[in-house]
Amino acid sequence: MPTTSSRLLESPRLLGLGLVTLLAACAAPVATPPPSSTPAMSQAPTPTPAPTAAANVTPPSLVSNASTPREYRQDGARHIYDKYAHRIFKGKMPPLLQGVGTMQLELDHRGDIVALNWMRPPSHPGAKAEIERHVREAAPYPAPVRMGRVVYTDTWLWDKSGNFQLDTLTEGQRDR
Repeated sequence: MPTTSSRLLESPRLLGLGLVTLLAACAAPVATPPPSSTPAMSQAPTPTPAPTAAANVTPPSLVSNASTPREYRQDGARHIYDKYAHRIFKGKMPPLLQGVGTMQLELDHRGDIVALNWMRPPSHPGAKAEIERHVREAAPYPAPVRMGRVVYTDTWLWDKSGNFQLDTLTEGQRDR
């Protein structure tokens, strides 16, 4: 003779009801208790994270919108001319120069110098040192915002007076 409990388990209605109840319990969101308002139970405030270095970085004051190194070369040359306006040779350069040097300059996204490489250094050692000093002191250069970073090349034309022109913006050279 079946017991009362076995009859209940065999009943399809009760079995279906149990299944539905079980599924509903699994899908129901877990209620979270409201935060305690008593001072003894309050949690210590979570510290706010310190600002990251990126948040403290000021945007570059000089910006280049050049999209190629060749375009950037114009902006780099103008920047050097602005910095050293008193050292720019006026007019056409004389036929004999104290130094001619070709330099490759690599700049990061902010216009700071990453690398300075001579492709052909000027033969006059004083000109080489002076050009390197000028290049470093002129930093930061216009930030190459469209390229992220840039490597460009320019040729320095150095006169015995200590004045110069860059090939990008030169007025040319006299025949005699």
